[in-house]
Amino acid sequence: MTGVRSTSLDDTRLSDGYDVARYERIVAGIRASHGRITVARRAIIVTLLRAASHVTAEDVAAVVAGDYPDVHLSTVYRTLEALERLGVIDHVHLGHGRAVYHLSDDPHQHLVCEGCAMVIEVPDDTFATLTVQLEGEFGFTIRPHHFALLGRCAFCRGSEHDPPPARR
Repeated sequence: MTGVRSTSLDDTRLSDGYDVARYERIVAGIRASHGRITVARRAIIVTLLRAASHVTAEDVAAVVAGDYPDVHLSTVYRTLEALERLGVIDHVHLGHGRAVYHLSDDPHQHLVCEGCAMVIEVPDDTFATLTVQLEGEFGFTIRPHHFALLGRCAFCRGSEHDPPPARR
């Protein structure tokens, strides 16, 4: 399916389950922004690099606590906020659940199926035309990566047994 991204990496670039070169680029970016490289920041970046998909703050905290029991949930939340301010991560709302996080060095948008909850990552410029149109016609600038666009995937649209989406 077009727009669905593969998450496999070349094993020669991996160290203990993450891309070291990508990690070093992220750390260099933090340093260039005069940000501190703390144990919590390192642990969270590595956790996000190892993640197979988007993760909640609680998911991050559970993984980090396994290696660093002194890094508490409140520290994880503060660190996630700091990393977002530094432009290292983005959070997105994929429907009605909690916010999820991903690294911002791979910009993309999200489509979420209301039938099966599948998340489809699409190229960052997918909403470029809409962005220009809204700014031109209404003087409104959107941040499309903060929220997912909800709808129905091809499979759910074609399913005869799937009820139509509930009205809200």
